[in-house]
Amino acid sequence: MPRRAAAGDRPRTERAGRAAGRRVGPGRAGLSHLDARGRARMVDVTPKPETAREARARVTLRMRPATLAAIRSRRLAKGDVLGVARLAGIMAAKKTAELIPLCHPLRLTGVEVHFVADPTRAAMHIEIAVRTVDKTGVEMEALTAAAIAGLALYDMVKAVDRGLVLTNLCLVEKSGGRSGHWLRPGAGRKRARAR
Repeated sequence: MPRRAAAGDRPRTERAGRAAGRRVGPGRAGLSHLDARGRARMVDVTPKPETAREARARVTLRMRPATLAAIRSRRLAKGDVLGVARLAGIMAAKKTAELIPLCHPLRLTGVEVHFVADPTRAAMHIEIAVRTVDKTGVEMEALTAAAIAGLALYDMVKAVDRGLVLTNLCLVEKSGGRSGHWLRPGAGRKRARAR
């Protein structure tokens, strides 16, 4: 029968680290949103310097070729569907801290939403670029904005195409902060063209 932890017991990983003479900081398995006991926590960014940061995320909405043609020719009854999706993405970036529990509220300095029609795959690619000058990165803001822009576009065209698929949500690139620049392999530095 396993021994019950006493009130003053430290987690096994922390005890083992101290016994070996290693400094054990917050977090388990390198996850900064977990404390030494494995509990969720908001990371304290107080001592970090403010730096310029940017993140790009992408998502794809697959559809019937006729649906994509209707979007491109602006022949949908709901009007400017890309305009609505663009505004939804911008609003989502600004509200990320209200949606993702451990995200910090950030002062966003820019949000760009780009649409790239892909007739060969019957798809619309949505790319979001988010910028800030703050103490932590904007990856979650970019990802949230891409997801919500994709869902808004889905909502605008679902009446004419029930087979829509929102797919491949991913971070494409991030820069700034202690970890520096990161680019998804194969993504290239070229940004999507605005539509």
